Amino acid sequence: MAPEVPPAAAALCSSDRAYVTFLAGNGDYVKGVAGLAKGLRKVATAYPLVVAVLPDVPPEHREILKSQGCIIREIEPIYPPENQIQFAMAYYVINYSKLRIWNFVEYKKMIYLDGDIQVYDNIDHLFEKPDGHFYAVMDCFCEKTWSHSAQYKIGYCQQCPDRVKWPSGSGSPPPLYFNAGMFVFEPSIETYDSLLATLRVTPPTPFAEQDFLNMFFQKIYKPIPPTYNLVLAMLWRHPHNVDDVHKLKVVHYCAAGSKPWRYTGKEANMDRDDIKILVAKWWDIYNDTSLDLKSENGVVQEGDEAQTLPKLSIMASIPEPNISYVPAPSAA
Repeated sequence: MAPEVPPAAAALCSSDRAYVTFLAGNGDYVKGVAGLAKGLRKVATAYPLVVAVLPDVPPEHREILKSQGCIIREIEPIYPPENQIQFAMAYYVINYSKLRIWNFVEYKKMIYLDGDIQVYDNIDHLFEKPDGHFYAVMDCFCEKTWSHSAQYKIGYCQQCPDRVKWPSGSGSPPPLYFNAGMFVFEPSIETYDSLLATLRVTPPTPFAEQDFLNMFFQKIYKPIPPTYNLVLAMLWRHPHNVDDVHKLKVVHYCAAGSKPWRYTGKEANMDRDDIKILVAKWWDIYNDTSLDLKSENGVVQEGDEAQTLPKLSIMASIPEPNISYVPAPSAA
């Protein structure tokens, strides 16, 4: 399906570079994506935001995003092979659909950002990274969602490899492992076809497409600093690796209870001052009407009430998904 391009974004669409994110369903993640669009506008990016949407994203959510200058690109879902695997979180299974973005070959290079990410500094320079590599930030293995892994059981983490060394009798340490909430990649039909073919013969694992992408791109992966995808658990697990929270470039609100549009401060670690600062920073952007897309005459694009972003209470809460292991939905 051809991308739906709002008029105010047309000038950017000739670019062969773009940011891209992913949206499924009719839930509240649309707020995160709308906030991301405004955040990218605030840091004056030169490139558009493409939103890969599944068919179940309702028209009203698409219209909100188009009114913020997003390019809507509908994709079909991808499911893993039929299996009995248990995922760290059941909703991870739908994230295999993110593999469709390698088919966006109208762009030569893209930066993927999850919908629960916000950009606080211009990162357009990452498009200048040498071609032929996959760039992303190393993950942390210290949270309980990793309890299935050898790294967690040993106490080893690549963020601080000298704290607990990999046991000498256990072979070589595992290869570097990235968080797939943000990465720099090059769309390619050849890569896309290979991804889908490899998926068909690869048993799913607890972290779904993130594990799969780590396996697939292992040989060409190049780490970039944590400031380009600050997973919030780093604040209490590895504070020595974290810049001043006021200077972070990209923040990933993926810790339980940290989604700004659901924030209550009641979950573990959510009452920290640095978390409160980062949640407030997200809301400052989301509620800033000066960042709403404007047409050339200064009028808000698609300006009727249905298209404006609601100012929601910072305490508005939808319960976080349970962190315990649950069976993934069956393939369809």
